Amino acid sequence: MKERQIKQKVVGEKAVDGAGVRLVRVLGNNTIRDFDPFLMLDSFDSVKPEDYTAGFPMHPHRGIETITYLIKGKIDHEDSLGNTGVIREGECQWMTAGSGILHQEMPRESDRMLGFQLWLNLPQKNKMTEPAYMSITKDMITRTKAGSAEIAVLSGSFGGKKGVLPKYIPASIYDIILPKNEVIKLPTKQDENVFVFTILGDIFAAGEHIAEKTAVLFKDGDYVNITAPAENDVRFIFFSAKALNESVAWGGPIVMNTKEELAEAFSELNEGIFIKHK
Repeated sequence: MKERQIKQKVVGEKAVDGAGVRLVRVLGNNTIRDFDPFLMLDSFDSVKPEDYTAGFPMHPHRGIETITYLIKGKIDHEDSLGNTGVIREGECQWMTAGSGILHQEMPRESDRMLGFQLWLNLPQKNKMTEPAYMSITKDMITRTKAGSAEIAVLSGSFGGKKGVLPKYIPASIYDIILPKNEVIKLPTKQDENVFVFTILGDIFAAGEHIAEKTAVLFKDGDYVNITAPAENDVRFIFFSAKALNESVAWGGPIVMNTKEELAEAFSELNEGIFIKHK
């Protein structure tokens, strides 16, 4: 069995998006190729409501899926499919933008807003699929243990315990709490890109120190080894999926395969024909 070694470390940087939301941007345009099919990763962590309550008013998406997971806080959601709802602590929203959707996410004032949003690319053959919305409630998230580590399986499976099964990219996503000074060995699939994100606390991965709010991409192998420091418990998110190995044309909230497709999407937005009705 071969332990995966570190290929790349990406330290999150402070950014402002939406109507003035302060967040930490981890993955973006410069990490597309290495982290394929994972496009963007934003982390939010604040005890100041003024950092996030301006939210993300109605905006478009096409060609991707967005996964929003909350550890703390609440976010109101509304979209052009007529869906409305609230993402609560320990819950996740998995939205397939497909051929086009308009949505907004408006965080509520809370003691702490902690979580992330991930953009997952759609395969070329599914770029223009029907948009869809999936609310992953607490009862849909399988919780298990590996030694002293607590694992919430949002999607995929771990140790025979299953989370939701995504339709287009069967990505595995786990939320893992690792007590101080403990080690966890996470099996991985040889043909998948694997990375972890340190959402709370520093860790040691493959023997290297990794600071909080850092994404760590691994080389090929059968498992990853994560160790918590002696001083405190840590929390990190595990991601794994097969690379698409397709061309990417990314412009703001829209991700297609060619510049022509991207230009067409923005033209349709300007003409008011972006949303496809069947």
